Amino acid sequence: ILQMIARLGPSDANVLITGENGTGKGVIAMALHAASARAARAMVTVNPGGLPEGVFESELFGHVKGAFTDAKTDRVGRFELADGGTLFLDEIANVTPSQQIKLLRVLETGEFERVGSSRTRRVDVRIISATNADLAQEVSAGRFRQDLFFRLNTVEIRVPPLSERREDIPLLAAHFLSQHARHYR
Repeated sequence: ILQMIARLGPSDANVLITGENGTGKGVIAMALHAASARAARAMVTVNPGGLPEGVFESELFGHVKGAFTDAKTDRVGRFELADGGTLFLDEIANVTPSQQIKLLRVLETGEFERVGSSRTRRVDVRIISATNADLAQEVSAGRFRQDLFFRLNTVEIRVPPLSERREDIPLLAAHFLSQHARHYR
């Protein structure tokens, strides 16, 4: 996997990371960002599928003061926070169809509006997304938009389970032993 990251180099392509829970998809996303030309800018992480329908737009796109009852100040969304950097969309398969449409627009155009605003904003964000689901199967079943799948899946990295990469066990054990030894002295 590290060799694949090195081959991608400073690529700006959107990346879809797939694999079982606990295989290190988030770690790979961080490594991809660190190896990219965007490394000096922010990497912002969000689990969009875990956001309630009413919070989704505000969380990703921000909102203006007065847009809804509790909007007491303007709020910058995750896309703006990641401008010039990377936005990591974890568990992307859990995004609802209505949320998928909203994501697709910003991925296609780089444009969005904060909730309650008519001013269009533009961002330059690299998207890295991750899922433990088979998105191609989700597309076939009609649960995930094909056009969004193609936007997210410019490059796919499949992370095999640890049982298929036993050579990583000594490296992981040494890493966690060192980390815990420092922490607990």
